[in-house]
Amino acid sequence: MTVSADDLPETAAPGDPAPPPGLVVVGYFDQPAGYGVNRPSGADSWLFTWTTGGRGRLWHGDAEARAGAGDLVVLAPGVPHRYGVEPGARHWEFWWAHCQARPSWRSWLRPYDAGEGMYVVTPTPDAVRGRVEAAFGRMLADARWTGTEAPPDVAPGDEPVAVAHGTAARELALCSLEEAVLLTAGTARTVRSGPGLDTRVRRAHALIAADPAAPHTVRSLAGRVALSPSRFAHLFTEQTGQSPMRALREARLRHAARLLEGTDLSVERVAAASGFVSPFHFNRVFRERYGMPPGAYRAGGSMVGG
Repeated sequence: MTVSADDLPETAAPGDPAPPPGLVVVGYFDQPAGYGVNRPSGADSWLFTWTTGGRGRLWHGDAEARAGAGDLVVLAPGVPHRYGVEPGARHWEFWWAHCQARPSWRSWLRPYDAGEGMYVVTPTPDAVRGRVEAAFGRMLADARWTGTEAPPDVAPGDEPVAVAHGTAARELALCSLEEAVLLTAGTARTVRSGPGLDTRVRRAHALIAADPAAPHTVRSLAGRVALSPSRFAHLFTEQTGQSPMRALREARLRHAARLLEGTDLSVERVAAASGFVSPFHFNRVFRERYGMPPGAYRAGGSMVGG
């Protein structure tokens, strides 16, 4: 869909400016029907939105997303975007944050790429939503820290927006946002196949996500969920669209990408720490998955397309 101010609600703010690129800004809004923002030139910073109630709708270039409770929608810089209350909805209650994304976040978000620099992370399991909510609350509180006293535990309820000015406040706020991104991106894939996913398949997904480097096999996973290996492999593949071993390889590759971005471990040690016995095999499958060898990815390839 082409971005157009004509499609926004009457109360939208077509000229609403985005924060400068160096700032960390966080807020909590509960906006009524008719609310909308339009930025024809996009923004210089990333925008993160986490919906807690009502419905929102976001456009980013030609990409479009509807946001409900538990959905994280992320917009990359430099693309025309607009967002507001979903037409027909009574309100949209959501957390939002403008900042520069840390490099490691991009690999976490990549599986949820909806095109045009939009990332739609859904669904987030109910079990982690409270912790994500708490992380955004801490971000709002931490953004107000002056550095001269203990950081506040919670932000004042009558101040829904905060700008992190000091270095310490910015870093604390970004750490809280990082927790929210990791929780959502790390758990949504385990339930991405829909609400009808068998509980035993969910359990196997959780076991893989919790420790992708472990020596999992079809037999060991089947035993953990009380199924025969053949029944487990059939059920898992039928419900998720990929075999258990393919899901395990994907989890190991995502884990390896995070280690390459966040540590100085050698490629051989990254391979071993991610569950790959052969460095040669690791290099081959990593290149197939990310389009470049691990060394090039560490040197800057993870920044491409973000």
